[in-house]
Order: sequence, then structure tokens, then C-alpha cells
Amino acid sequence: MSDIRLRQLVFAAHDASGIDLVQEVLDLGSPFADPGVGDFGLINGVFALGDQFIEVVVPHREDTAAGRFLERSQGQGGYMAIFQSPDVHAVRQRADAANMRRVWNCDLPDIVASHIHPVDIGAAIVSIDTPTDPKSWRWGGPDWPQTSVPGTIDGCTIGARNPAEMSARWSGLLDVEPDHTNGINNMPLDHGQVDFVEAAHDHLKQFSLSIANPDRALATARRLQLPIENNIIQLLGVDIRLSEAGI
Repeated sequence: MSDIRLRQLVFAAHDASGIDLVQEVLDLGSPFADPGVGDFGLINGVFALGDQFIEVVVPHREDTAAGRFLERSQGQGGYMAIFQSPDVHAVRQRADAANMRRVWNCDLPDIVASHIHPVDIGAAIVSIDTPTDPKSWRWGGPDWPQTSVPGTIDGCTIGARNPAEMSARWSGLLDVEPDHTNGINNMPLDHGQVDFVEAAHDHLKQFSLSIANPDRALATARRLQLPIENNIIQLLGVDIRLSEAGI
């Protein structure tokens, strides 16, 4: 089994109403607004789902990475995937050896993290984080155990022009053995997996979530007239595949 966890997935939205939309559709608890993202010209809302996290970032000034992403992608695709690794320093060494640029490094007493440039890793920003206490998560805020709702992040799907090459790039960085069973490219994780599927452009295509009441989420999405196809909701440009959480 892989020792890499998918700990957090991130949407980008044009304005703060996107935070409220995600909360309403997925029936999440109170969001944490992290003042630290102000350094990136952002505001955000971070929601706890079990001990994993859904974040929405919103550009709050001109010329931010998130703002450029929204312009370039025309609002299609997720912004970031954050993985928990037991050894971010080893990941940093692999990134440097592969000429993958580390665009942000954070070394704090309770967590160490690096962001990998989306051009170099492909499809989205990838963050690799090692909390000192594996059960903790600084980015969720101090009260996330009290605001968490039942559920899990089960994985995500990367759309790629070359899924096999993209799978090898992500798996190589995280030191995970890729699985190519039946011609499907995926990266197994500690709970769930990252799938790589053929697409016209490289992007973080889908979030797979287990929540307490997926039928309620679908009803809310219909009421709000969000695009739905085969019970998959398109939310802030990301396909959301839902299943029912075991509670």
C-alpha cells in the first residue's frame, strides 16, 4: 500500500460566492479563512471532510497565480492537489533531480511543504506536505475537528493529452508504483487513487468524494441549475463524483 495520502483538493473561483456555493452543494461545515493565503493575493475557505479538506481560493488582487489560472483555463479544472508524504525532503530531492521547479517552500515546526510548478508536474499545482503529527493539518485551521462533517476524498482524475506520461511524472515525484492494469493509468494511494485519462488538454478534471447525503447534493445542484451528467455535478469547473460515506 502507498504511504501517500490525498489530503486536500482545491477549487479556484472568481469571487467569494464560490466558497458559499461549495459549502451549500456539498453540505459542508463552517469554513476556515486562512490569513496566510493573503501572501498569494487570495482569500479562501477551507472545509473539513473527515480528516481531509476541500478548499476554495479566490483572487483578491491583480496578477495572482490563481487569477492567471482562471483566465488560462476559462474556469475549467481544479487548481491544486495536496498530498501528505512521510518525507517531503525526499520528494524535494526527486523534484530537483527531475528539474521540477519548487515555486513555494514552507518549513514550519508543525509542517513542511513544497509546491511544484504546474508546467513541470503537469495539469495542476501539486503540493507535498509532511506534518510533524501525521493526524494534524495546519491548513485546516485550529478548529477543524469540530467543524468537520463525515466523508472522505477518495481520489481525483487528471485529464491529460498523454495519460501514461503524466502518470509516470506524478508517480515518479511521489515515489508511488503506477498501476497500468487493463490499460488504465492510475496512481494508488493510501485510500483511493489518482486516475489519468485522455483529454484534449491537461487539467485536474474530477474530484471523487464520499459524503453523508449525495442525493441531497444532487437535488441542491439541480435547484441551483448546475450542470449534471450521469449524476456527476460540475462545480466551479470540476466534475464532482459522489458516493455515500460510511458513517
